[in-house]
Amino acid sequence: MSFEPQINDTDVQAVTRAMGTLPDSASVAEFVPGPGIQRLELKFDIEKLQEALKECLKREAFMGGLQDQGFAALPLTQRPGQTEWTANDLSGRYWLRADSRYVEEPREDLVPEVDFSEFNPKFAGTYFEHVHAELAKRFPIGRTRVLSKGLYNCNSWHRDPEPRLHIPVVSNPGSLFIVNHHVTHLPADGSVYFTDTRGYHTALNGGETRRVHIVAALAYDQVTE
Repeated sequence: MSFEPQINDTDVQAVTRAMGTLPDSASVAEFVPGPGIQRLELKFDIEKLQEALKECLKREAFMGGLQDQGFAALPLTQRPGQTEWTANDLSGRYWLRADSRYVEEPREDLVPEVDFSEFNPKFAGTYFEHVHAELAKRFPIGRTRVLSKGLYNCNSWHRDPEPRLHIPVVSNPGSLFIVNHHVTHLPADGSVYFTDTRGYHTALNGGETRRVHIVAALAYDQVTE
């Protein structure tokens, strides 16, 4: 297309330069590390992870009152002897700037992650129990949940009291994780990802299938404000 602008200012020059190359549309389907997110050396068997998901869902359905909005949880850890889970147990404290005031506000109550020290006996004997044991040998592990996100869905833009480990179990190329200014895809290949969710972050599923991650809170000292 031939076009001669009537004005040739710095904006026109910037756009003209940008039109000289096509964006990279291949690497967006891969993991790219950045500030606040990295892939660890630890890795699990993805086929066993997916089989464990099927087995666990035979024993217990996803929980949560926001499943129509795309948030569903399956608690893999619990307080010793726990049999009931509140909405706050499934979600927990977070902070966000929810509206045009740009004022940061807390939501829900702080959950002491160290309390969730027991693997949920409902899922005993599954590969998820092995995963939890291996994580707990290396890190202080708190709430460990299987989180399911529906298609064409996004979490709130928020920050948490502690960082998390993510293990994608079911994913698609449109499933993205954003920490502060860095966005990347986390493929479901058995990898474990450290995500510093003490910074602002969100997860989105722009694909046509659900996204399922194991998410383990790291029970280091929590941010309280």
